Amino acid sequence: MNTSEGPQASEDELYEHHKFIAAKGQEPLRVDKFLMNFIEYATRNKIQQSAKNGHVWVNGAVVKQNYKVKAGDEVKVLFEHPPHEFLLIPEDIPLNIVYEDDALLVVNKAAGMVVHPGHGNYSGTLINALLHHIKDLPVNSDERPGLVHRIDKDTSGLLVVAKTEKAMTHLSKQFFKKTSEREYVALVWGNMEHDAGTIEGNLARHPKNRLQMMVFPEGDEGKEAITHYKVIERLGYVTLVSCKLETGRTHQIRAHMKYIGHTLFNDERYGGDRILKGTTFTKYKQFVENAFKVLPRQALHAKTLGFVHPVTGEKMRFDSEIPEDIATCIEKWRHYAKHSQ
Repeated sequence: MNTSEGPQASEDELYEHHKFIAAKGQEPLRVDKFLMNFIEYATRNKIQQSAKNGHVWVNGAVVKQNYKVKAGDEVKVLFEHPPHEFLLIPEDIPLNIVYEDDALLVVNKAAGMVVHPGHGNYSGTLINALLHHIKDLPVNSDERPGLVHRIDKDTSGLLVVAKTEKAMTHLSKQFFKKTSEREYVALVWGNMEHDAGTIEGNLARHPKNRLQMMVFPEGDEGKEAITHYKVIERLGYVTLVSCKLETGRTHQIRAHMKYIGHTLFNDERYGGDRILKGTTFTKYKQFVENAFKVLPRQALHAKTLGFVHPVTGEKMRFDSEIPEDIATCIEKWRHYAKHSQ
């Protein structure tokens, strides 16, 4: 369990960022590899350096990077940087603002931009940019300024940001009560069996890889998650789909699509960066690798966002164009599908 805590400065002014308890079914695994499965955006080199410096602890004792973590072990890692709540610094970073008034703004986030500061991303985030653009942003229940919802680093698309406490409360209720509209466009592996459907299955952290979410179809763990999908275009070994969220869980579309056997194209975390469908021909392999280069991230874009304005009561709906990298990748697949029939 991640219990990311406040600063616990040692004599070396280190900060405890993470503490994990290894699950009951944890098989012996090197501590550096174990932590790679738990700490988002951390490189193995950085974790190994922390171990070499004596900053990785298991059950209260310093361990080396080759220590084998076992079930029940308490693993801590300390870093020189303080946790994200101490890093809310305004930065002059350009924002693609689609709409703004006194209560809120809607931004079209580029792929590659992290939404809020955290381990490995101490600056350059959307929050840092927003704090420069707007003074005195209200904070949400996670103490994150302005955020009503969020999207992953490598997902592009629309986000609404609250500028006042009233807007924060009103918009948060809409997302909680599932009255907001969120439509994503995704390119997924495989030719989907049905033209439309609904994926239902509780989502919770994967017990062995905390950076992944896992579907628990029996509903015995996690939180309810519902995704409605519709095929936009079939492109042979991949399918372009529209996904509408009824709930908004972490990695919801990414985990749900993997669960039904249609992992997002080039989704590294969920295995979509491998050739999952197609032929064994060398030319096909080269084609897919070129498509990965054109789109070096998961093929997911938050295209449409709708909500009721917290002050005027007006229904607002915003739509964004599919970004160039996804559009180019789709066109490549369109051409390939046409000429491989």
